Amino acid sequence: MKYQTMVNMLMLLLSRRKMRARELAERYDISLRSVYRYVEELAVAGIPIYISRGRYGGIAIADTYRLPVGFLTKDEYAATINALAAMSSQVNDDAILTALEKLKSQFRRENAGHAVSGNIIVDGGTWGDAKKFSDKMAVCEKAVNEGLCLDIDYISRSGEHSRRIIDPHVLIFKQNVWYIYAFCHTKQDYRTFKVGRIKSARFTGKTFKKREISREEIPLDFGHRSEGLAELVLEIEKDKLPDVEEWIGIDNIEPRANKFIAEVSVPDDDGLVSKILGFGGGVKVLAPEGLREKVISAAQQIIATV
Repeated sequence: MKYQTMVNMLMLLLSRRKMRARELAERYDISLRSVYRYVEELAVAGIPIYISRGRYGGIAIADTYRLPVGFLTKDEYAATINALAAMSSQVNDDAILTALEKLKSQFRRENAGHAVSGNIIVDGGTWGDAKKFSDKMAVCEKAVNEGLCLDIDYISRSGEHSRRIIDPHVLIFKQNVWYIYAFCHTKQDYRTFKVGRIKSARFTGKTFKKREISREEIPLDFGHRSEGLAELVLEIEKDKLPDVEEWIGIDNIEPRANKFIAEVSVPDDDGLVSKILGFGGGVKVLAPEGLREKVISAAQQIIATV
């Protein structure tokens, strides 16, 4: 863990050249004392890293410094380059692009005749205008990095429009979807917003002081605690199997006779009935009985309006 953090710090400094100690401490969830200790160990290892004092001071690395030959193995270069390339397609950060180009250049020098690029692609955007989503991600990422308040127009799952002033702290990528974890001035509490549901995002011109947030504090289940889950048992026709696999994962489905049975816990929200109806007659709810009745009722309402 310590070695990984030191390498990450070094890679970040190679791209940005200078950062404040507190920024590094917050990014890697370590103490200021640990930051200075890692800087000292990197300096002892021969890396030209130094601490400058004053208003514009910080931890810096010499502009002429390059990673020493053999610092990373070929596989480590490949993994790092692919990860950076994947993220750069979503987060429009010049620092990521700079670090990516430097790594590629060094890799070519150390591994003549080999090439690594783009083996992993991350696309958390929606079908449609990819540039609009990328621009929106760039605004969110800048707000998180620089502690800038955002004024957002947000559309909830139920279609409700609201305007929020938020202090963005963390960007989250989960199940192919980007979220932003932020302090909401309207609710006076931390909330998780889906980036794809942000219609517009503007800088307010104000800044905020980011507080340290550990990974454990962030509700990565996005509010769906155990009491908000439905224990589903589904019967699936073969032609609908690929669609259901993408929804709940192949590990939760097993073949039985001529059908497939899925047993899984999913968020019991307003969208669950619509999701099941979206599979047409290819998916049958075996349990729970309450959900089965809701699906039947919703289907009857649809028939009545046709």
